[in-house]
Order: sequence, then structure tokens, then C-alpha cells
Amino acid sequence: MKHYLLSIQQPGGGPAAPEVLEPIMRDVEAFNDELRAAGAWVFAGGLHDPASATVVRVRGDEVLVTDGPYAEGKEHVGGLSIIAAPDLDAALEWGRKLARATTLPVEVRPFQGEPGDHLS
Repeated sequence: MKHYLLSIQQPGGGPAAPEVLEPIMRDVEAFNDELRAAGAWVFAGGLHDPASATVVRVRGDEVLVTDGPYAEGKEHVGGLSIIAAPDLDAALEWGRKLARATTLPVEVRPFQGEPGDHLS
């Protein structure tokens, strides 16, 4: 089984109203339960707003630390799931299910190498 990243592309502008967010979170939890039951669950979690980000970068001999996101944009990664799937088609099906649950775009991207290469 390969590992895939499913990243949720969330629009800027802060969190949705509770009456919008609560049914989505129920659907996401059902998606996570389905992942676990299928043996495809590796890890998942939501991220704080991009304003909470800190960027660390090298400039010459210095390492600079700055507040805020690396890039400004209308969308940002709002959460992610790392899944195990036998192939891209299976990972895309999980991506479709997550997009339905969140009502947001989901990027599906394979990890390089084998799971043993990045898990200890």
C-alpha cells in the first residue's frame, strides 16, 4: 500500500458559521470512521488559520523566522488526511468522499517512496 496526502483547500475568511460547520464535521467524522474501518487510516487533522503560521527560511548563513503564511492566497490548506491505498484510483475515490464530506476541493498527492521510507 502506498501513502497519499489528501489536503483540504479551505477558502480564506475565517471559520464557517456553526450551523454550516456542524453537519460538515459530522460528515468528516463519518469519513474518518470509514477510513479506519477500511484499514486506510494513517493520520488526519485540521490546521489553525494561516495567520498562526511561522515561516523558517535560510538566507545565506542566516536562518530567518517570520510570522504569517509562506504565501498569501484566497485558499489555504485547512486540514489533511494521510491514507494508505493500493493505487491512485483508490486514493482518488477517498478524495472524492472527503470532498463530498467537506464540500471543499481536495488535492490528492502520492508520497515518494514506500511507507517504510517515511515511517519508523
